[in-house]
Amino acid sequence: MRLPEQIAPLCRSFVDGLKTVLAEKLYRVVLYGALAFPETTSTLDVDGHVVVTEPLTDEEKAGVRQLHVELVRDYTLPGADLDIYYLLLAGTRGSTPPVHQLDPGVVDSSWALHRAHIRAGRCFVLFGPDPKQDYPEPTWGELEVALRGELAFVERHLTDYPAYCTLNLCRLVYSYETRDVVVSKAGAATWAWQAFPEWRPLIEAAERFYARQASAQEEALMRPEMPFLLRFALERIRKGRSV
Repeated sequence: MRLPEQIAPLCRSFVDGLKTVLAEKLYRVVLYGALAFPETTSTLDVDGHVVVTEPLTDEEKAGVRQLHVELVRDYTLPGADLDIYYLLLAGTRGSTPPVHQLDPGVVDSSWALHRAHIRAGRCFVLFGPDPKQDYPEPTWGELEVALRGELAFVERHLTDYPAYCTLNLCRLVYSYETRDVVVSKAGAATWAWQAFPEWRPLIEAAERFYARQASAQEEALMRPEMPFLLRFALERIRKGRSV
């Protein structure tokens, strides 16, 4: 796949900066997520993994954090943040969610989902070898654990982020009904409003918000509908689990 033009300069500077800060420890840089799907027109994050061969020193961690500050300052990002996990190479070769090297209290809780996307080719390898040689194929059991984590987040933040939760519920229902987790929020939204047209107005409102074509006031109008959408999605997920 071709790297989207809007982030190509950012990616070049990111890799160049990582080479300077991490030197021989840098093993791989890979991006995944919405940017790797052609139907995506906008995204709130640039998601990825930076894989290193050895633990980072305090000086290297400070250098990486400063690099992120400079990139956000110098480039107009598609969204608000570089959402990057820094992982040890050894940790990427197993099924246990690996620890974030910048913050030992954080793990990649969607590790199984990220592996599925990357192994399906929904990624951009900016530096280093093909991650499929290291990232193991996830089992459905591992994927379902990660999906339950995604669902728990939605349930906790249902009315805090109604647009995000609407689109993620579309993706969760799609994943359980098709046993396919390699789908973008945009792709799952299109599938969902075609399969369940009664939810089309709410889904399209969420899509407009993500495309920055809706106001905060319009997002607020979504909130009263969210408990009903969640109830519907939970029932579809329950049926999906029973198949």
